[in-house]
Amino acid sequence: MEKYLSVTTLTKYLKMKFDKDPYLERVYLTGQVSNFRKRPTHQYFSLKDDHAVIQATIWSGIYQKLGFDLEEGMKINVIGRVQVYEPSGSYSIIIEKAEPDGVGALAIQFEQLKKKLTEEGLFQERFKQPLPQFAKRIGVVTSRSGAVIRDIITTVSRRFPGVGILLYPTKVQGDGAAEEIARNIARANQREDLDVLIIGRGGGSIEDLWAFNEEIVVRAIFESRLPIISSVGHETDVTLSDFAADARAATPSQAAEFAVIDVAAYRNGIAFYWDKAAKLLEKKIHENAQLADSLQQELAQAMEAELDAKKHRLSLMAAKLSALSPLTVLSRGYTITTAAGRRAVQCVSDVSVGDTIRTTVADGTISSVVSGIEKERV
Repeated sequence: MEKYLSVTTLTKYLKMKFDKDPYLERVYLTGQVSNFRKRPTHQYFSLKDDHAVIQATIWSGIYQKLGFDLEEGMKINVIGRVQVYEPSGSYSIIIEKAEPDGVGALAIQFEQLKKKLTEEGLFQERFKQPLPQFAKRIGVVTSRSGAVIRDIITTVSRRFPGVGILLYPTKVQGDGAAEEIARNIARANQREDLDVLIIGRGGGSIEDLWAFNEEIVVRAIFESRLPIISSVGHETDVTLSDFAADARAATPSQAAEFAVIDVAAYRNGIAFYWDKAAKLLEKKIHENAQLADSLQQELAQAMEAELDAKKHRLSLMAAKLSALSPLTVLSRGYTITTAAGRRAVQCVSDVSVGDTIRTTVADGTISSVVSGIEKERV
């Protein structure tokens, strides 16, 4: 029985061989991620190719430093050591470093974070703040010694002399840069005398610009009370800060142009529109004067026509009144006789013999005394 080994003895022997083999102590491996389900701490999954599979483990501390999340089906290059797990007799690779195969880890991290923040709504247009039209004081978060602040000062001085510029000297690349950028954005938002904030740096590699892709910076931009203009890298460079900012400028000079108006051009514009408005007003006054003259003529004609119509109506009424007038009747040979008290004599019983009566004719009055009364017999 001495020639028979226990399972434990064989497994320990194999583990010892694995542990002491220098070729297994640092293995460079390419494979496709399989059976991956993200866990709160350590990550356990498989790496496979077309013909074989190996179990893989990444401890929590290592995984947090990868800079990207593993995904099912992702092809990765890893460095690690191979070891035997005694309880199951299986072997696996303990990964110490990993990066996507073919595409850089930063590019993967960029897309993953972009997708996450897009789903949260941080890049939506409805959250963008309008830039002030007449900024009196602007803040700048950038390096003290870089070309960014010089270009901004030059452009602002040319376009709108007198606008204040407050620099927040900031580390813009390397360890701690993202935290410092976010901290200075928060500091700027504590002031009441700033109208707009410019953040940025000059060009560089994706690694140089990476601080502006960090989640802490993107969230600081999104939460900013001040409108923010992002000017990071060259025109072709794109960072997540650009998506979160209220405006994106291709250069620091353009950022300054966005921040302040060109006073000279503004004055020229005012003069142009003032002259245009004066000409329009003059034209309108002339048109209104012509309209007033035309209306005055129409009114005079209307009043004249109305007066003629009234005169005609008055003539007709006068003719009617004349026809009804007693004087007209008198002119035709009729008379009016009145007795005492100027009572009109309508019948013989209205007077008595001896009464004085007055007879009105067309051209005067005749007084007479009644000497006799003769009543007509019917």
